[in-house]
Parts: sequence; structure tokens; C-alpha cells
Amino acid sequence: MKKILFNGSGVAIVTPFCDNGSVNYEKLGDLIEFQLMNKTDAIIVCGTTGEASTLTDDEHKSVIEFAVKKVAKRVPVIAGTGSNDTLYSLELSSHAKSVGCDALLQVSPYYNKTTQTGLIKHFNYIADRVDLPMILYNVPSRTGMDIQPETYAQLAKHDNIIATKEANGDMEAIIKTIDLCGDNLNIYSGNDCDYVPVLSVGGLGVISVMANIIPKQTHDIYELFTNGKIKESFALHLKYTKLITALFVETNPIPIKTAMNLMGFDVGELRMPLCEMSDKNLETLRIVLKTL
Repeated sequence: MKKILFNGSGVAIVTPFCDNGSVNYEKLGDLIEFQLMNKTDAIIVCGTTGEASTLTDDEHKSVIEFAVKKVAKRVPVIAGTGSNDTLYSLELSSHAKSVGCDALLQVSPYYNKTTQTGLIKHFNYIADRVDLPMILYNVPSRTGMDIQPETYAQLAKHDNIIATKEANGDMEAIIKTIDLCGDNLNIYSGNDCDYVPVLSVGGLGVISVMANIIPKQTHDIYELFTNGKIKESFALHLKYTKLITALFVETNPIPIKTAMNLMGFDVGELRMPLCEMSDKNLETLRIVLKTL
């Protein structure tokens, strides 16, 4: 059986920015404390929701280091260190280990669209050289690559590759992956909408966008489920389905950062090319937030 890094809700935390566009570390510290006060089980920095693709190299590394120091081992800190450049992924991953990160989140290479064999070589290359637990991240809607169940079965043979954040929205493929990998690969839902369905087939939790604003409730969905209160867990999940839809009505993290600003978190603007929400979608988000 592979190491279990966390059970429950891991927040894919946003990266807050100051008015001048720089990273707002004071606010990031506040957000981390808010998450820990509300039962979040892991902090994931520099992922998609954290706008890693528009952080400079220095910012990317310093955000990881800041989060590790701020969390201070209270929960696992997982660093997004994936790239479509294997050597750059290795550089970021090595840095994450050097500053005390607990694990890596490795997105499948995007844009250059390797083969399934290339995926195996890419992930194993990093796992061979950085002795940290690795969570793969399969999000074909963004990368153009879908990690196949048979590929997972090969990757799960590596001791450091312990889990996947599965965001392909394909429950049949997820079940096949679980069947092929067994205890050699842990599964986390990468989509808030799939949270309870993934738990129902043996998943360990979620790496969540909605947890940025409802961390306790996102944790409680897991806690209810594992305590045998399946109907209550699903009812809580169902309560937030309109919120989940609203948080993905435009490209993540546009709606979640907008929601946080509407709620007074003051996380700053998005970095271009991401931009403000359309008036129509903004009004939809406002209505959902007020209703809840």
C-alpha cells in the first residue's frame, strides 16, 4: 500500500496579489490560517488555482517556501511543480524538497503533447531524482493529454508516485484505474463536482477550488462519508452544486478569486491573460453567493 498523504479536503489555494501586481504574502498567510482554522486537510500551492503559469520562477519558489514555513507541519504542503519541460519540473521539484515541502503535484505535460510512453518517462525521471511523494495531476481539458489507466498502472510501480488528482471527469476510467492499480495508487477528485462520486469508488478526498471559501464544509463532506453518513454527505455536497457550477462558469480561477473579493478576502486581481468576469456571469455568481 502506498503512503497516504492526506484524507479529506486539500485546498488548491489562490495566490493573492497586491495592487501593484506583486504577490501579497501577508494575505497568503491570512488565507492559510483561515484554511487551517476550518479543518482543511492539506494546502496545495502553485497549482492552476494559484495561477502558477503566470508566476515568475522566483515567485513560484518563494510562494512554496513561504507556505511551508507558514503551515509549519500542521498539515501537508503540496507544491505544484509540473511543467511541459521535464528539466524545469525537476528544478522546481528539487527546490520544493530543499525548503521542506511534503509532496509534489505534477501536472501532465501540456502543449507539446507527448505519448503515453513519454508520460511514463517524464514522471519517472522526476520521481527518480526527487525523493518526495508525488501526486500526478490529470486534467486533459487544459493539457490536451489524458493519462490512461494502463499508464497509471505502469507509473504506480514507482515508490514515489503515490496518488493522482483525477480531473478527467470520466468515472469509468477512474474505476478502471482503481482496478488496475489497487493499493499502489491513491485517488483524489480533481473536480469539486465529482467529490462524493470519487469517494464512493474508494477515493481519499478532493483537491478543491470551492474549499477556498467553504473549507469546513468541504472537509465535512468527507468526514460524514467516512463516518457512514452517506446520505448526509451527499446532501451537503448537493447543497453546493450551484456554487460549484458558478465557480466554473468561466475559466478557473477567475470565478473563485472574484467570489473571494466579493466576500471581503481581498485577494487582488488576476494576472493577464486572465481577466474580470462578464457582467452576466458575475451576476450569476453574486446570486449564488447571496443565496448560500
